[in-house]
Amino acid sequence: MAGSLAINGVTVKQPKSFNFGVMDLDGESTRNAKGKMTRDIIRTGIRKMELEWGSLSDGEISSILQAVNASFFSVTYPDAMSGGQRTGTFYVGDRSAPSYSWNDKYKSMKWEGLSMNFIEQ
Repeated sequence: MAGSLAINGVTVKQPKSFNFGVMDLDGESTRNAKGKMTRDIIRTGIRKMELEWGSLSDGEISSILQAVNASFFSVTYPDAMSGGQRTGTFYVGDRSAPSYSWNDKYKSMKWEGLSMNFIEQ
């Protein structure tokens, strides 16, 4: 992934998967009697990122999860629409972190990965 990813100004480990999307927010959109779509567009160009990290240590996963724990947070990321780094205010969707090992062999949990979505405010 070209560029880096920073949350609240702190660069985090590069994700293994980064899926960039752009959404439009509609108010009331319907089809008229002729079957043509009418749209009440409230806002366009809302960014959404689907992120997935590979193996993470306890410290790495904890720092990422704590950084996105607030209602809204700042993210600097590679933006396909603008063609460079961009900073925006985002919130996070559900977070999922499967464990790699759940036994006494390791002194701390080993995490297979972490996935979450960032949606622009």
